[in-house]
Amino acid sequence: MPVMSIRRQSDLDWEELEDMRFIQPYLDKMNGSAQHGGHGSGDDERAWTVGVINSRAKYLTAETFGYKINANGTSLKKKQLWTLAPAGQKDHVCLRSHLGKYLAVDSFGNVTCESDELEAGGMFEIAVADDGSGRWAFRNVERKYFLGAAGDKLLCNAKTPSDGELWYIHLAARPQVNLYSVGRKRFAHLSEEQDEIHVDANIPWGEDTLFTLEFRDNHYALHTCNNLYLQREGHLQVACSEDCLFAIEYHNGQLALRDRAGRYLSPIGSKAVLKTRGQAVTKDELFSLENSLPQACFSAALNDRYVSVKQGVDLTANQAEVSDHERFLMEFDPTTHRWYIRTMQDKYWTLETSGGIQAASGKKTSNSLFDMLWHSDGSVSFRANNGKCLAAKKSGHLFANSEENEEAARFYFYLINRPILVLKSEQGFVGYKTGSTKLECNKATYETIHVERGDRGKVFFKAQSGLYWSPEDGISASSREPYPFHMELREPTRMCIKDAHGSYLCAQKNGSFRLDTTDVERATYWEF
Repeated sequence: MPVMSIRRQSDLDWEELEDMRFIQPYLDKMNGSAQHGGHGSGDDERAWTVGVINSRAKYLTAETFGYKINANGTSLKKKQLWTLAPAGQKDHVCLRSHLGKYLAVDSFGNVTCESDELEAGGMFEIAVADDGSGRWAFRNVERKYFLGAAGDKLLCNAKTPSDGELWYIHLAARPQVNLYSVGRKRFAHLSEEQDEIHVDANIPWGEDTLFTLEFRDNHYALHTCNNLYLQREGHLQVACSEDCLFAIEYHNGQLALRDRAGRYLSPIGSKAVLKTRGQAVTKDELFSLENSLPQACFSAALNDRYVSVKQGVDLTANQAEVSDHERFLMEFDPTTHRWYIRTMQDKYWTLETSGGIQAASGKKTSNSLFDMLWHSDGSVSFRANNGKCLAAKKSGHLFANSEENEEAARFYFYLINRPILVLKSEQGFVGYKTGSTKLECNKATYETIHVERGDRGKVFFKAQSGLYWSPEDGISASSREPYPFHMELREPTRMCIKDAHGSYLCAQKNGSFRLDTTDVERATYWEF
């Protein structure tokens, strides 16, 4: 096997980069856990959760018992998850198993994964193959050799990397994200003409800032909310071709995407069109993947009108259509398990002394926290800080003066920034059973689901085939007629799903899932 040509990842002024990361006011207002993709502070903000795949298409695996490691995993599950994080100097990284143990190399080239502490033998440098494959080589800092796999055994004794020392990287984070440009300090969004991606949004508002990273042929495709794929020259197209596939690179916690010609995606020109151009990585070629927080609209059961701030600071259910004035960002407070609800103008729903609800202040107070109380018919009530639920008057104005069982206190919820959905259970992603239209929830790769909005909170799930989800024999994408479901937002990244009869979708340990119970305590919280 010929030796691969490799190159060190580009050096940047990391101190300057650290000073300007995540300075957007939007990000500053986020909850700490959601702001940086669910990571903590410090180096954890720059950590990725990944699968590491060798030349035989097998995953690096840390067994649960005995701290055994091998490269025999057939799919990306818990034992194949690794945390890739900065270590020591700016270009050094470490790999930590799902057990919290560090991968390390001793002075004889033996590879272990037993230590709770990061030592010198656990630091690596990343080099990227120049063969267009996008594969990485891990060079041990202490030993100066490259990490490789031979059957059950991991080795670190190659001075130059060949196929056995080259690895693909499979991101294990939630695939639906907002894309933030480090150089432009702006978010990517679908252009008004819906034929390009522009990187000039101050905040990631609306579904046009949501992108799905699809793992295909050990590369990544960027899938837009209008069901198109980004092509390397900046156009969007229906089919995912080779020109839509990009290799990923890790640069101190930031992401770079490289096409098959060795050119990197970056925002180009006054419109900041996203396409490939340069062959070196600067700040312009770096991106961070930000959690896409849920954005919702609510229609009042009393009059079927959407809650809005179009007419000023008062919350009023009086609009027939959804515009930016009827979209709200849902921010979860982990301490109280209640919700802040924010407008596009960075104002929060707040209980006033009169009992009215206004969005006049950008400050979070206890009076801007609300409980979401879900009902069997798919509706939701909002309980304010005075213990009363929000109700719509005949004029549409909202007041916290009602009980949750009153019709005026019921609203229908729509997750407005997920026209395309990816779902995950504890067993894995939702995808097709091999050779079937039946869906399972234990897949290493996912299927994208179209979400169509109906009336009174109903949604219909449609597969890429154009057929709708049906509850026959579990769940299958086999019907020409839409079957109604309701979404219940339970946590910032998790929801329950039920049908119009109040039965919840429940995942089984064997990977199947079906409508099973009306008891929310037994329902599956689907990650989205």
